[in-house]
This record gives sequence, structure tokens and C-alpha cells, in this order.
Amino acid sequence: MISHIHPFLTQPDLVVLNNLSRDIHTVEKAELSSSHQGDPKGDPKGDPPDDTTTVQLLDSFNDEASENFQPTVFTGWDEKDIPKPILRYLVQPYTSWAKRIVRRPTDVVFLTHILLYLTTSVPSALYLFYHFSWPHAIFHWVMQGWYCGSFTLMLHNHIHNNGLLASRYTRFDKVWPYILEPLMGHTWDSYYYHHVKHHHVENNGPGDLSSTIRYQRDELLHFLHYVGRFVALIWIELPLYFWRKNKKSLAWRTLASELSSYAFIGLMARWNLRATIFVLVVPLVQMRIGMMVGNWGQHALVDEVEPDSDFRSSITLIDVPSNRHCFNDGYHTSHHLNPRRHWRDHPVAFTKDKARYSAGRALVFHNIDYIMMTVTLLRKDYMHLASCFVPIGDQIGMSQQEIANLLQTKTQRFSEEDIMRKYGRLG
Repeated sequence: MISHIHPFLTQPDLVVLNNLSRDIHTVEKAELSSSHQGDPKGDPKGDPPDDTTTVQLLDSFNDEASENFQPTVFTGWDEKDIPKPILRYLVQPYTSWAKRIVRRPTDVVFLTHILLYLTTSVPSALYLFYHFSWPHAIFHWVMQGWYCGSFTLMLHNHIHNNGLLASRYTRFDKVWPYILEPLMGHTWDSYYYHHVKHHHVENNGPGDLSSTIRYQRDELLHFLHYVGRFVALIWIELPLYFWRKNKKSLAWRTLASELSSYAFIGLMARWNLRATIFVLVVPLVQMRIGMMVGNWGQHALVDEVEPDSDFRSSITLIDVPSNRHCFNDGYHTSHHLNPRRHWRDHPVAFTKDKARYSAGRALVFHNIDYIMMTVTLLRKDYMHLASCFVPIGDQIGMSQQEIANLLQTKTQRFSEEDIMRKYGRLG
């Protein structure tokens, strides 16, 4: 059974985990009944439970006509957590206004975050250039470190869906990323070019510049090489990738994006070097390291038989950091199945597709985020990963040691011969 369901999970995540727990209980009950009857030929899996009620409930969370509907306004608090006077006189009027600005009524949280960053990160950065002090610089660095995960996944939704706000606010919707990206460690437009135009095309395959398959994914030296290469060379490797693929326009635009960002950093450094280091340079290095730490966790467990399957080359996490604070980023397999799927639709899409996940032998975890997934793999602590594992389909009934052994087989490095045999190409 699933142990220790975190109480701070989102409501949809709690529903999904309870649904999976019910599946496990149904199978275990059928196996126990079969063993008592002494019928080795009986079907230990039994009939799959009816998921209709769960799907209807999850759908209702996103249906504005339903009494269960609630827009996401904050990542840290749900409506039930807010004191009633504050909810009535501040939050509800703000929500009513904000719903007219965002593209979907569920997405008030995006406007909340845009306003938060514009009113804290931007003034803080400007004041550091005007009057630098070490306490302020350290505070700014910590603040941006706290912001960068949620910002990046908000930007992730922006680049996949060509914006977040209603059509009458298109100009502002196109401008705010250019203001905030450098402060959060992104060069202008590079996330779009790398993630949408490259990563989702290559899908962690041999041509993906952030692919994990050529690395032993529980070895520290391999991980350091992976991160170091990305940080040092992605600025030139990505334009060269597009050039080789005969996408010349993308190549020039990507190179221009990188070089103009570095030119801007150099210009700001001439004004105030210390402020530039804390406002622009440290976030850039920190973000690029962080993105590769996260991508390693997302794509470290790759099936040795069918590595090009979305179900077998990515994972699903049901956890607080990924899904509450980073807009359901834990549903990474669902995202690869449909990159334009709205973030609030991932839990219900996962539940509807549960049979496909089971048939595809997908890997599902809870109470662990991508950073800790990477750390745990590098510590080779497969028993801890097994304790976070949520079995589905034929995985139900496996012992913790069997699960740990299974997971360890998914981190093996692919040789060039393996890659050619499994993918039919090297890049």
C-alpha cells in the first residue's frame, strides 16, 4: 500500500493517489482471496475498479460550472487555508478581476506570480545596481533562488501555449518574459528554442543535447560531465544542432538570443560588476545547473528494451514541490504524451490513461521531487526509491527489493551499438 500520503498535496493529487491506492488494495485483496481458495489458476488481478467517479471528480475541479471548481490563485495556499475575512474582502475580489485577464479561469496563479516578480524581483535588482550592499545582494540571490522553480514552470506553460493571458493583453504577455527571464537565469528565448524546438523533437533520444542515455545515470562523474557540458557548451551546440538539421533560421535566432543576452550582461557589468554578478550571472549559472539536475531526474530511468517509449523514458511524480509549486510538472510522462496539455488537466489525463500507463510499464513515484530523484540515484539508494514507488498494473505485488532491482536496470548507460540497435540512428 502507499504509505505516508503528504497532507500538503494538491486536491487532485490526493484524489489520484487514493485512486491508485484503491487499485493496489483491489489486487492484493484478490490475491489473498485466491490464495485462501487454493486456486493457483485464478486471476490474481481481478476486475479493474471503476474509475468513472474519480475521473468525474477530477474533471469537476476544472469545470467552472461545477461547485467543485476553484481557480488556482496561489501555490502555497488553497482557498480553505485562507482566513475568511481575507478571502472575502481581498482574495475573492482580486480573483474576479484576475479571471478576466488570464486566458483560462483556472490560471489566476499565473497573474499572481507575474505581479509578484515584477513588484519584488525588478525593484530589488534595480536598487542593487543603484546602491549595492552585500546583505541586499545575498537576500536577492536567496529570493531569486526561491522564485526560479515556479517562474520556470510558469514560463514552461507560456512557451508551450503561446502565452498565458487573454488575447487583449497579448502585448504585455509577450513583453513580461523579456523583463523577467534574465533575472531568473534564462537567456532570452533560449528555453523556448531548447525545450520546445529541440527537446520535444528529440525526446531524450540520441540527438537530444540534454539526453541522458549515453550516461551511467547513477554515477557522479557522469552526472558532472552531463551538467558541465550543458553549462559550458549549450550556447553553441544548440545553434549548430539546428544548422545540421537544416533549420538555418532557428540556428541564427538561437545564436542571436544567446549572444545578445551575454552582451547585455557584459554591458551591465560595466555599470556595476558586483550587482551584475548577483542579479544576472549567478542566476544564469544556477538555473542551467538546476535545469540539468531536474532533467536528469526526469529522464534517468530509461527502459533498456523500449527506450523511445514516452511511458518508459520519463516518469510521473505525485509530490508537493513538482505539482503544488511548479504547476503539475511531476506529470512528466503526461506532458511528453501531449506537450500542449493544460497543466490542470494532467491528473485527470493520467487517470483516464491509467490502462496505457500500466501496459507501457510506466514508473510512478510519490513523496520525491526531481532534485531528490537525482540525488537519490547518485547515492545509489534504490531501496529509498522503491519506498517512494507507486506500483501500477503488473508491478503490484512486487517486493521492495524487486522494485529496487527493477529501477537499477533503468539507469544503465547505452553504448553507441545499443543506441543504433534501439533507435536506428546515432543522432
